[in-house]
Formats: sequence, C-alpha cells, structure tokens
Amino acid sequence: MSIKSEAVDVSINHVKLLQQLSVELLPGEVVALVGPNGAGKSTLLRVLAGDITPTRGNVFYERQNIANLCILQRAHYRSVMSQSQPMIYDYSVRDIVSMGWLHGDNEVHENTLELALQKTIKKCNIDHLGNRRFNTLSGGEQKRVHFARALLQLWLPDSSSKHRYLLLDEPLANLDMTHEISMLGVIKQCAEEGIGVLIVLHDLNLAAKFADKIVLCDQGKVVSQGTPEQVFDSEVLTSVYGVTITLSQNPLTISYY
Repeated sequence: MSIKSEAVDVSINHVKLLQQLSVELLPGEVVALVGPNGAGKSTLLRVLAGDITPTRGNVFYERQNIANLCILQRAHYRSVMSQSQPMIYDYSVRDIVSMGWLHGDNEVHENTLELALQKTIKKCNIDHLGNRRFNTLSGGEQKRVHFARALLQLWLPDSSSKHRYLLLDEPLANLDMTHEISMLGVIKQCAEEGIGVLIVLHDLNLAAKFADKIVLCDQGKVVSQGTPEQVFDSEVLTSVYGVTITLSQNPLTISYY
C-alpha cells in the first residue's frame, strides 16, 4: 500500500518538466525530495498529490489510479502544504486551521473538531496564536499555521486503518532553528503513527538526519533514490549542484563551504 508514480512525464507548453519519474511513498516513512532549484521537486509533489495530471505514466494510491479519484476522495487520504498559500481574507489562526476539517459540521462533529483543533494547534506550538489574525503573523508563523491545517485534514475520528499521506513543499522555509527542529519532530511523530510523509528540503544535512529515504532530482529526472547513505555521494552531489561537496561519516554530514 502506497502512493507511487510509474514512469511519469509532465510537459507544459512543450517543455518537459518531469521525465520517466518512478517514486513510491510508503505508510510510516519520511521521504525527502532534494535537488537544485528547477529540478522538478514541487512538480513531482503536485503530481503525487493528484493536482497535476501526467502527460504520460500513472499515479496510484493503494492500487487505485489517482485519475479516477475526485478531489474530496483525494483530500481524505492525502494533505498538501504548498510553498506559498496567501490568504485574501484576514481569517483568524483557528479559522484557517479549521479549514482542514473534513468530518462534517453537525453537533457531534463540532465537539470532535474542537478537541482535534486544540490538540493540533498545541502539537504545532501555535496555541498562543489561536485568536490572532493570519495577516498579522510573521512568515514563519504563517508556515506553522498551514502545517497545522494540513495535519488536521488527516485527523481520524476513530481507529481507522486507512493509510494517510502528508505532502510538504519546503515547510521549513522562513523557520528559525528552534521551529525547524520542532516541526521535524512532529513530522517524525506522524510517521511513527503510520502517516507517509513526503517533504521537499534544501538542507541536505537535515534530510540526512530525519529522512528514511532520499529522492535526488535534477533536470526533471531522478538521479538517485534510497537511504541517505546510498544517495549522498560526494561526486554525484558535486555534479548535481555544481559546487564542491564533501561528506564525512558518523554522523553523515554534507559540507560545501
């Protein structure tokens, strides 16, 4: 059981953005998408989410072709946090996090929502921001609010064994070190609860420390995928990034300056 792409191509205006990409995200694992700007990471994430239809190839969720699933069906098994999510209207933090709720609005669900909402905003360390207006927050605080919304979307009211997936496009942008580590801790906790997590990262050292699997992309192709130890090779990384990169072991550390 997984989300996976099989030999996916994506072309827009006759420009190939992805070529023959085959990637799989399993329940309970953290997969980091890494690579230089323009490598195709965000496009691949959106393909796996079902938000972009491949020009060629297929994407499957639990053996179902994602093309056959409606938006609401996809929303119940995968949650997406995009790089940028501007808000036109100045909602409160609680209102925005609540937008992730998918379980109805009757009295029973309202009570359950309040409990789930309180747990989620506390887990994401934004409980002190609950009544703030979103547009008064810093960029990092806004990121944490959208992260909480994405988590609430995957909340289950029972012990359902349904597999869920969290797709995060550069969620650590604008975060200080403390909140980077805090968010990564929540992500690892999600994986321990059986949620599959796909995360786009630029910090290779964080990817090496926190990810179970690495997918290294360049020019719309997968260069290498596997464990951090398998993927992070100094010659390969130097070629992909165009700067001299060295590695040291125990722990695996990537240096480029």
